[in-house]
Amino acid sequence: MDGRDLVRSVRSVGSVGTAQGFRTVRAAWRRRRADATGLPPRGAELARTPGPVREVDPGPGGGVVRFGRSELRIRVAVNGAVFWGWDGAAPEPSYALAGRCPDPDPRAVLEPDTDGGWRVVAERVTVAVSRHGAVEVLTPGGVVLRRELPPRWWEPVAGGPARWMQRSEVRADARFFGLGGRASGPWLRDGTYRLWNTGPGRDAGPGDAPLPVTMPVQLVVADAGTHLAFHDSSWDGTVTLREGAEGAGSGHDRAGTSELRMDGGPLRCWVMVGTPARVLLAWASLTGAPALPPAWALGHHHARWGDGGEQEVRRTVAGYQKHGLPLDAVHLGSGHHDAHQGFTVDQERFPELPALADELRRDGIRLVSVVGPAVPAGDGRAVYDAGTVRDAFVRDASGDVVQGVSWPGDVVFPDFTHPRVRAWWGGLYAERLEQGFAGFWHDMNEPTSFTAFGEPTLPRSARHSLDGRDGDHREAHNVYALCMARAAHEGLRALLPGERPFLFSRSGWAGMQRYGGTLSGEVATGWPGLRASLALVLGLGLCGVPYAGPDVGGTGGDPSPELYLRWLQLGAHLPLFRTRAGRGTGHREPWESGTEVLAHARAALVERRRLQPYFVTLAHLARRTGAPYVRPLWWSAPEERGLRDCEDSFLLGDSLLVAPVLDPGVERRTVRLPGGRWYETATGRAFDGPAQVVVDAPLDRVPVFARAGTVIPVCGEDGGLELEVWAPVRGRAGGGTVVADTGDGWEEPGLERYTASWVGSRIVVERESGDGTGGLPHPVRVRGVGPD
Repeated sequence: MDGRDLVRSVRSVGSVGTAQGFRTVRAAWRRRRADATGLPPRGAELARTPGPVREVDPGPGGGVVRFGRSELRIRVAVNGAVFWGWDGAAPEPSYALAGRCPDPDPRAVLEPDTDGGWRVVAERVTVAVSRHGAVEVLTPGGVVLRRELPPRWWEPVAGGPARWMQRSEVRADARFFGLGGRASGPWLRDGTYRLWNTGPGRDAGPGDAPLPVTMPVQLVVADAGTHLAFHDSSWDGTVTLREGAEGAGSGHDRAGTSELRMDGGPLRCWVMVGTPARVLLAWASLTGAPALPPAWALGHHHARWGDGGEQEVRRTVAGYQKHGLPLDAVHLGSGHHDAHQGFTVDQERFPELPALADELRRDGIRLVSVVGPAVPAGDGRAVYDAGTVRDAFVRDASGDVVQGVSWPGDVVFPDFTHPRVRAWWGGLYAERLEQGFAGFWHDMNEPTSFTAFGEPTLPRSARHSLDGRDGDHREAHNVYALCMARAAHEGLRALLPGERPFLFSRSGWAGMQRYGGTLSGEVATGWPGLRASLALVLGLGLCGVPYAGPDVGGTGGDPSPELYLRWLQLGAHLPLFRTRAGRGTGHREPWESGTEVLAHARAALVERRRLQPYFVTLAHLARRTGAPYVRPLWWSAPEERGLRDCEDSFLLGDSLLVAPVLDPGVERRTVRLPGGRWYETATGRAFDGPAQVVVDAPLDRVPVFARAGTVIPVCGEDGGLELEVWAPVRGRAGGGTVVADTGDGWEEPGLERYTASWVGSRIVVERESGDGTGGLPHPVRVRGVGPD
């Protein structure tokens, strides 16, 4: 903590009420005092580099290279991923990995290289280690994609964790993506990006960082190939990126650079090389397959604060039904909590909540409850008393339980890095399930204070179990929300073994997709916030978190009718589609902005309902392959530089291209199309890419294009699944994959594969089966061959 946190806390005195404000200031002083006594000063430091190679010890998949002042462990795994760790760092323990580390590839061998170096040659990648400790990652053809210069450590003379720095070079034409959810992305320009999960403290725009989900994950795209680099340390740090430049006739290129500085933790790295699809598949095999949301969670969600109780929920649902607007879930914010107990439901506002939940479920609507990590402190409060008996709460370096401030007042925080605490916390969700909730939204779990502008609630000196390793909040902070999500997911699996849990979180870290998705930050209301919403979802998908989305309209202020409608149209094509009304956002239901906006909003919501089977299919494919639902235009053609620079359109799976309107007053816009034929879905017009085209973008819709030959599962007029087939180019065949899953259980629905091709003057659609082709179990509608 630094003085800026204290200044922000002082500001809160006048903004949230005197009593709550002074609690915040007091908590800030406590953190500052705890860190002053609990963290020893660094004092003098000694710098260290690896030195020259001394000896080599080959082993399975690689081996150990010993230098004069350090050693490097290197290993190629069977999934093609490369690991290296300095100073004895091993792949485990790691909060990012899903289970055990992959086995080493027995075919990869550490062998001598030129100039006294060593190398490991594998099927998909070659790794070369110089005699002074530089590590190069090369394609099978020998092209260098990444060069990590010899690292540098700064070790306190008096002992303690060492700071370290790793400089890397990439191709001159490379573009950087990733680093978690970045409002300024998805293409990360020159600048310094912090790796410390932080509540925005205010509504975030494109220039704001850090945000609640930061990860040391870089996806780097260049002409020669794509690679993902993950430096597995959860400590605070920064990444400084500088793009390279190609020589204009001189032949001298300037490499792009990345400089990673970490305050501690192991210096270890994973690298995956290949196409974007292959890289994300390897990443998912390493960190875990994305959790599969129930089918209803891929529809439209609406969030209310809950202050008005059951009547507020009934009024909201009645409004959607009255206006013929599809609705799949209602989210309740902290207003539905018992302010005294914190975790439990307020029985005065919601006396018949189970009956209400059953009533809504019969109409196809589920209830989702917000859950925060803060537990109101004080004897006689059930959750606090139970946690105290179990010694579940985070303590400071002197052994006292750390207190922070949240909306109920003074609070304490469970240590989710302890298995016993996770098991206890997971069991608490039984109360919410009994009340009829079907899903959970984790909020304020960086963790941050409700009133203090997003600064950390726990001091850096606070002690954590770290699953038996013991440490402090400097290491635990970034994985705190990840461990909370794990606790909830494992608890829900035990409480409802027959249903897929629905869980999403404001904060998280690498591997969070194993437990659910994320609400992509508190984005500022305004046109820059709309653009940031798309950047956040794209960037998170490239870090392996495919289920994400913003709050439509942002989280503060009132958007204009045009902005609200354009945000709604974007959200209807994103995985987590949530509108929000209530405290801090005013009345944001679609009917509040007039009849014209309502009509256009209804069209967006109906289109989302129509595409819901396609989103279900994308969710199953993401679980199997790690591929995000929302993809940049360069996904299938990363060598196309024009596509790498395009940030105002995206691919929705393989079949659709969505070009949202991100600026005011736009009724026509330019759209860049990848190679192949594309149909504008609203008009049926065909365009051949690669090309830039100008199309209409009236207020009632945004441009959407379908790839020629694709087969898309949609919801037909009768509510059943229908196949929408877009005519393939003559002489070429098309096709698509369909997963017909309408439930929330664990049964694995089969993959249905279809082909579409011209036979004479007709388009024939067939289902592939093990013994040839089978019949069609769903109605078919062919488009792109003339008037519908």
